[in-house]
Amino acid sequence: MAAAILEVCEVCKSYGPNTALDRVSFEVHDGEIFGLLGPNGAGKTTLLSIVSCLLEATSGEVRLLGRRLDPNDREARRLIGVVPQELALYGELTARENLHFFGELYSIRGAELRRRVGTILKAIGLDDKADQRVRTFSGGMKRRLNLGIALIHGPRLLLLDEPTVGVDPQSRNHIFEEVRRLNGEGMTLVYTSHYMEEVQSLCGRIGIMDCGRLAACDTLPRLLQLLPGTIRFEVVERTLALRERLKQLPNASFREVEGRPLELECGDAKATAVELMRLLRQTETELASFDIEETNLERVFLHLTGRKLRD
Repeated sequence: MAAAILEVCEVCKSYGPNTALDRVSFEVHDGEIFGLLGPNGAGKTTLLSIVSCLLEATSGEVRLLGRRLDPNDREARRLIGVVPQELALYGELTARENLHFFGELYSIRGAELRRRVGTILKAIGLDDKADQRVRTFSGGMKRRLNLGIALIHGPRLLLLDEPTVGVDPQSRNHIFEEVRRLNGEGMTLVYTSHYMEEVQSLCGRIGIMDCGRLAACDTLPRLLQLLPGTIRFEVVERTLALRERLKQLPNASFREVEGRPLELECGDAKATAVELMRLLRQTETELASFDIEETNLERVFLHLTGRKLRD
């Protein structure tokens, strides 16, 4: 396992009597894409603001490369790139001018800055729009430029806060491709979203946040193991012999309720379905109906938080 580049340790944040973060702890490993999944108001943006040195925690600490982060530590802040949820762009400047402006804030100058700007414009698919004023851009184009600005200084850790909110499919694909490219080159990313399919597609490990707490944190396969899958089926004739064989299926729990289809609750629904079909053939049992409900991230989220993601 790669070393931890980011360590969040018992972080709390309160605003008077209101608790925004409640003892949040996790690690982000060097070179991974770590996902933070949760509905609006879960505490994701507050947490990223603390990690990016924009906000001080009430208690707890954050360490980057083993070094405690301090809002006044300019050297540590240079290691972090932030793609904020709110756009941070100058509409009267062109895309190229925006990138040059933010690059100069990091004391990047001359040929090196021009090289970086050209590389980023191409990567985010805006090289043909480089000299247009940003106020004329679509929402998706602005989101892509927002990402580019966070990369201009070559950070070690990139924080993305809802980077695809309100964007068109083309821009969303550009952002996904760039996230994967950056990670392929070794960059570590923390990707927050309330779009479950994005986190599931991009992230190797996922933290599920709700009401300021981290409800779970693990790889997708291990999170899916928190809930069983269910196979519902009906046969033409329910015999005693069939019932006894169904009770003996490995890694499955047989359930029968009068007036409802038969059920098998299982950790691996696909593997159990194969075993079920083999059993039915062996017993010459005719199948009347069949439905398989595999565990997915949405079901796990509902199980952990008691509500749907977009509630």
